[in-house]
Amino acid sequence: MELGVFSLTDIYPGGADTAASRTADIIDYGILAEQHGLDVFGIGEHHTRQFAVSSPAVVHAAIARSTKRIMLTTTATVLSVLDPVRVFQDFAQLDLVSHGRAEIIAGRSAFAEPFALFGEDISSLDELYGEKLGLLLRLRDEERVTWQGRFRPPLREAEANPRPSGDLPVWVAVGGTPSSAARAGRLGLPMALGIIGGSIDHAKRLVDVYRTAGREAGHPDEKLTVGVTSHFYVGDTTEQALEEFYPYYRRYLAPETNNGRGWRVRRQEMAALAGRRGALMVGDPGHVIAKILDLKAELGIDRFLGQVDLGGMPAQMVGDSIQRFGDVVAPSVRHALAA
Repeated sequence: MELGVFSLTDIYPGGADTAASRTADIIDYGILAEQHGLDVFGIGEHHTRQFAVSSPAVVHAAIARSTKRIMLTTTATVLSVLDPVRVFQDFAQLDLVSHGRAEIIAGRSAFAEPFALFGEDISSLDELYGEKLGLLLRLRDEERVTWQGRFRPPLREAEANPRPSGDLPVWVAVGGTPSSAARAGRLGLPMALGIIGGSIDHAKRLVDVYRTAGREAGHPDEKLTVGVTSHFYVGDTTEQALEEFYPYYRRYLAPETNNGRGWRVRRQEMAALAGRRGALMVGDPGHVIAKILDLKAELGIDRFLGQVDLGGMPAQMVGDSIQRFGDVVAPSVRHALAA
């Protein structure tokens, strides 16, 4: 099973961070993740000033020059508002820079703002995403593409350059929508399932939808790959981890931080979510190990990624969590699964 971390690159408005300082920290986290033996590092894409990164491929290229092994993915690419030709070119270029380590997790968008910025109609979200995902896959799989759709000019014998060094993996990002899980299954694409609330039981329903749709479409089980993402912090003890993480988690989710979206989470609610079957991956190494192994046993996941920084967490706190994950949690999970 692949294990890794990611950043959505939020900039806490009450702190001293800037887009420049957050970008520098995120590059450091990607390098640190490889140094501590993790498999994957992800960067989110956002298009408002509450976040530092609008082009994950550019930031990943900086990480690629100081790493050799770690997979460089997106969490997620906002495909609904982007030109699939340009997305393919950017990540094919990253694939060459990183010697075959680029990956795309293609999402619809959790925010409305990018649609106005890029001139797309949010009422056509599902159609936009479906058409653009289909074109992205054709650009990846075919040397020359002739294509016509609703949302961009047609292509005739188009050659999108450069070509990646090998296969360019494309995953489908899924939140809580069963139709999105079913789409990923029908296409036989890996599914990256974000879990920010609820329990393993809720996640299992979506995984079951995905696998059922995939099997009905004729895809073999080994092709139906599942990754899970969650808010994340590994502390020395579980009580200490909860105590340290709560202030940042609370303000990350607060309406003031999210232009009126979000909610006020209480300490006891966070502790319940961090319980053995809850969505929140926070605790001491033993607790986090047990929760990841539960995800493997009950959902059959192939990858876990933890959102490692949020709400203005200090860089030292983030780095310590990455170190504990890579040095203690990851080896124990791998050993348990190899037994």
